Amino acid sequence: MASLVLTLRETLRYRGAIGQWSWVLHRLTGLGVVLFLVLHVIDTSWAYFYPDLYEGAIASYQSPLFTIGEFGLVFAVVFHAFNGLRIGILDFRPDLWRYQKQAAYYVFGATVLVLVPVFIGMVGHVIVHYQKPEVYVMPLTEVLVKQLPFVAGIVAAGIGALILSFLVGLVTGSGERATVSAKHSGSRIERFWWSFMRVSGLLIVPLVFGHLAAMHVLQGVFDLTLAGSNVVGVVPETDTALAGDALAAALASGDPQALMNGLNDTGTATEFVAERWNLLWNGIALWRLYDVALLALVTIHGFNGLRYVLTDYTMERPLLRRASVYFSVIGALVLLIVGAGAMIGTIDTELISMAQESICKLNPAHATCGVLGS
Repeated sequence: MASLVLTLRETLRYRGAIGQWSWVLHRLTGLGVVLFLVLHVIDTSWAYFYPDLYEGAIASYQSPLFTIGEFGLVFAVVFHAFNGLRIGILDFRPDLWRYQKQAAYYVFGATVLVLVPVFIGMVGHVIVHYQKPEVYVMPLTEVLVKQLPFVAGIVAAGIGALILSFLVGLVTGSGERATVSAKHSGSRIERFWWSFMRVSGLLIVPLVFGHLAAMHVLQGVFDLTLAGSNVVGVVPETDTALAGDALAAALASGDPQALMNGLNDTGTATEFVAERWNLLWNGIALWRLYDVALLALVTIHGFNGLRYVLTDYTMERPLLRRASVYFSVIGALVLLIVGAGAMIGTIDTELISMAQESICKLNPAHATCGVLGS
């Protein structure tokens, strides 16, 4: 831990080149994205496993706290992606390292260039949402309470990793302190992971940027309900099949405003996920394949990056170093299993009904509840 304290202290004191700040921001944004990844994969899986919990999670994401956090997330993803490309290019072309300072400035410039229009679009979604008279804002205390299971899960994974590391230490007889050698048995494996991080980073960039565009720019987190064409790339065969009586009543009223409200406010986040994953293009579940590829690449890339960060500060302590590796492996496996398990399942009408009941408990003024209860 002494090396971590030293890094933090010297980073704050540093008055030097841009390279240091690029390094610090790359690590911080990477850690931020991994934390969001854990929340996002687990709660999205709830659309299949626990739709009532998923509706509550989306309601918390639509709170002011997470609204602010969404801007930070988009910044983290965009900067980390561009800076990762810079690192990858310079690693494969060492002769270009003399231009690394200029490249770092290009990364910051590209980040700002992308974020300005993106943030303008996101602010538009925020303004439209909070201007709605029927908008439901979850209390801050409730939002924080809903995050406690995630905190408990992370702590449990950490404790499990420490226990496993301790048991492995007893069996192997490794000491408490060790000297790190440049030559070690895992060098071939580490070379593989070094290459994987560069290649996977290149593959991830278009996938992640596409996901950000679809889920945060073209439509925001406030639009995560089934609203007919609200689901990017989806044109449902029968809007009323999933939106139910609420949309039918809006259509029958003949009132344009009622129709708009029916389209924008009737479905649930669970229905949104169902329509997205059930989209077929020439018989292929396009969004499922997209999300599977994104899940696999980002999870393995992210948790391997987390392993790099954690082991950097535990190199001289075998117990903590092993625990860092096990913690990263546990986290990656849990997300891959849970995420893939949800995506191969089918969200049926029973799950959608559970989601609708949950929405009415959270916000009785929701359009779906008012129409269904009439």
